[in-house]
Amino acid sequence: MSTDIHDNPGANRYEITDDGAPAGFAEYELSGDTIDFTHTEIDSAFGGRGLAKQLVAAALSDARRRHLAVLPHCTYVRKVIAEHPGEYLDLVPAAARAEFGLPAE
Repeated sequence: MSTDIHDNPGANRYEITDDGAPAGFAEYELSGDTIDFTHTEIDSAFGGRGLAKQLVAAALSDARRRHLAVLPHCTYVRKVIAEHPGEYLDLVPAAARAEFGLPAE
């Protein structure tokens, strides 16, 4: 099985496919140098395989590559950041971390 993750800027979301079949997405709103992740969803047929985590990790890595500040309004994106602060916490502006229940450092 092969997965592919890509940004679909026309739909304002990162999408993941599994063997070519659409499996899920992470929606966002882009404003200047800030990306606000609003919702992540994996089709139930693809659940339990870690695809959501792969999708969010790729989206956060792309945000880093693009020098974007991240606002994790999506609870799943927030969970991934909280579970891996050494990798992703610095993407969330320090002044916004308390709003999302994230540590200052």
